[in-house]
Amino acid sequence: MAYVDGFVLPVPADRVEDYRKLARKAGKIWLEYGALEYVECVADDVQPGKRTSFPQSVKLKPGEVVVFAWIRFRSRAHRDRVNARVMADPRLSSLDPATLPFDGKRMFWGGFKPIVQF
Repeated sequence: MAYVDGFVLPVPADRVEDYRKLARKAGKIWLEYGALEYVECVADDVQPGKRTSFPQSVKLKPGEVVVFAWIRFRSRAHRDRVNARVMADPRLSSLDPATLPFDGKRMFWGGFKPIVQF
């Protein structure tokens, strides 16, 4: 069964196109190093909840949207190998965090083992 990295982050609505360009670049790099799938989605129907929600999870501010994304791998070991190569790639490692089109301090991510897959 596959392994999935998932992440959620806030993006200023007026920087979504900048984020899309960065995501397309990053996705190509992940796929080049062996990821099986790379998907980034912008919120279309998410509401604040009473206790928790996507907007609350990233402390969404006015004028921002939530991005939900995942990268699929063959296994955790495969993910660890691919991610190590991606993080060392100068096309991404040279990016200045201060100029990124999102607030990385409010981003969260993790690795997941699927329990149901079709």
